[in-house]
Amino acid sequence: MTGTDPIRYSIVVPFFNEEQSVRPLYEKIIAVMETVGEPYEMVFVDDGSRDGTYRELSKLYEADERVNVIRLRKNFGQTPALKAGFDFARGEIIISMDGDLQHDPWEIPLFLEKMKEGYDIVSGWRRSRKDDFLTRRLPSRAANWLMARLSRVQLHDFGTTFKAYRREVIQDIQLYGDLHRFIPALASWSGATIAEIPIKNPPRVGGASKYNLWRTVRVLLDLIGIKFLLDYSTKPLRFFGLLGLAGTGAGLVIGLVLLWLKLVYGQHLFQEHGPLTLIALGLFLGGLHFLSLGLVAEMLARTYYETQRKPIYAVRERKSRRLAAGDARENGSRSSLRETDNPVSLTPGARRNSA
Repeated sequence: MTGTDPIRYSIVVPFFNEEQSVRPLYEKIIAVMETVGEPYEMVFVDDGSRDGTYRELSKLYEADERVNVIRLRKNFGQTPALKAGFDFARGEIIISMDGDLQHDPWEIPLFLEKMKEGYDIVSGWRRSRKDDFLTRRLPSRAANWLMARLSRVQLHDFGTTFKAYRREVIQDIQLYGDLHRFIPALASWSGATIAEIPIKNPPRVGGASKYNLWRTVRVLLDLIGIKFLLDYSTKPLRFFGLLGLAGTGAGLVIGLVLLWLKLVYGQHLFQEHGPLTLIALGLFLGGLHFLSLGLVAEMLARTYYETQRKPIYAVRERKSRRLAAGDARENGSRSSLRETDNPVSLTPGARRNSA
C-alpha cells in the first residue's frame, strides 16, 4: 500500500498506558479486516502514554505498512486524541474504538453493514454492560437519558467510543474538551443521519480504568454546554435576550406599581416597600445586564465561527508511509506533517483547506 492508494476504511484507536493491549487488539483488527476484503488503514494515537505503549506501536509500524502512528506531546485526553486520528485518517469510513480491548473488533462488520443502509453515523450500544452498577451503569443511564432528551437524538449509549462515521461528517465537526461523547448530537445539528446497533462489553483484561464517579458530574456539566451549543450557539441573543426581557419586564411592572402607590397614595416607598423596591431595581438592572451580555455573545459567536482555528492537540511525532510517499493530502498547506522534533499543531479546518 502506497501513500496514494485509495483507502476504504480507517480504524482510529487512541491509547493511553495500554501497553498490554496494543498487540492483541492489532491482531484482532487484522483478522477481522481481512474478512472484509477492502483496503484499510490503522491510525493508532499514543495520547502521551508513560509506559511502553509507544514502543509497541512503533514495532507494529515497522512490521505493517497499514499502520500509522501519531504520538502526542502529552496526555491531552480522549477527545483531542480522537480528533488527531480523525484529522489524519483518509478512509471513506472511519471506525473509532478504545484501545483497552473492551470493544470487540469482530463487531466492525456489523457497523459497516449498517452504514450501507445510508447512515452517516452508526453508534454502538452497550446493552449488557459489565461495569459496577452504582458507580458506572446507573450514572451512565441517567446521563444518556438526559442527553437523548436535550439533544433530541434517540440513542441509548452516547458514551461509547465504538462508532463508525463517514469521513466528511466527522471531519467537519470541531471537537474540544470532552465532546467526543456528544458527536452524534453535534452531527445531528447539521442533518447527519444516525443509527445504533447493540455491541458487547467484554470485561477489561489489563490496565486501569480512567473513569470514575467524578467524570459523571463533568458529563452533566457538559450537557448544559451541549444544549446551549445545539440550540443557541449561533443565536445566543435569543437565550440571554429572553432572560433579559423577563428581568427588565418584571422590574418595570413592579416599578410602575410602586410609582402609582407613590403618586396616588403618597406612600413612602423605602419605608413601606423597601424590599420590593430593591427587587424591582435588581430585576431591571439584571435584565439590562443579560441583554448586554446577549449582544456581546452574539458578536463573539460571529467572530468565533468566522476566525476560530485554535488547535486542541500538539503532535510530537508521526510514523506513516504516506509522508514518505508524498501523499497529496499531507503536502501543500500541511507540509509540516513530516516527522519532526518541533511541536506541530493542526487547525481543525486545515485538512479541508489543503484538500
